Amino acid sequence: MPAALGAFKAVRAMPDDRSMRCTPAREPLFNAPWTVVALVMALLATHLLRLVSGIDPGRFALTREDLANQDWPPLISYMFVHANWAHVGLNSAFTLAFGAPVARSLGVGWRGALTFFGFFLVCGIIAALGYAGLLALDPGDVDGWALVGASGAASGLMGAAARLIEGRGRVGSIRGRVVIGMTMAWIAINAIFGLSGLTPGAGDAPVAWQAHIIGFAAGLLLITPAVWIAKGSRTDHE
Repeated sequence: MPAALGAFKAVRAMPDDRSMRCTPAREPLFNAPWTVVALVMALLATHLLRLVSGIDPGRFALTREDLANQDWPPLISYMFVHANWAHVGLNSAFTLAFGAPVARSLGVGWRGALTFFGFFLVCGIIAALGYAGLLALDPGDVDGWALVGASGAASGLMGAAARLIEGRGRVGSIRGRVVIGMTMAWIAINAIFGLSGLTPGAGDAPVAWQAHIIGFAAGLLLITPAVWIAKGSRTDHE
């Protein structure tokens, strides 16, 4: 966070009037919107609770069988269970970094907060369903899969942040340079994960890189209606 830097002009106070003395305002060290902080705390707290209780992460993971049986709760619970501290830490960092501009754009009142949390969950759900759909098209995928982690939802925040960065706080064009650059970079990074088998923060489990890209795309597209829901007729976009 940039610190406020500037030259302070000297103020000459009257000897009998100390109230005229000037002291520089202090910039807070941490000013992320409370909605983002609450979400990050939820990710960390649920991981700690799972470790303390000794619950296996597979209990809350999303699987092919869950979708086949129309068992919908795992579509939410999978985002709040992680393989290890590195996994949850990485997702929390992404959520904090890219969720902050999204939360500021949506607002921190009750309407903006509900929209922000809903946006996060919807991006995660779309990422999971897209991931499941792609794997269903692969005839060689007979071993099944289990999806855990908030990376798909966090990628949605990243996609939304790209539009906001493009528009300098407003919803910018999806064809803007910043949006295209961040999109291509995210696709390239995840393609490397898929081709190389690298699994940063996920232990020995493969990275669901397809869910990352799908979540990012969901964030790119859904930020416009999200801002409209949060602010109604005050929506400001390009």
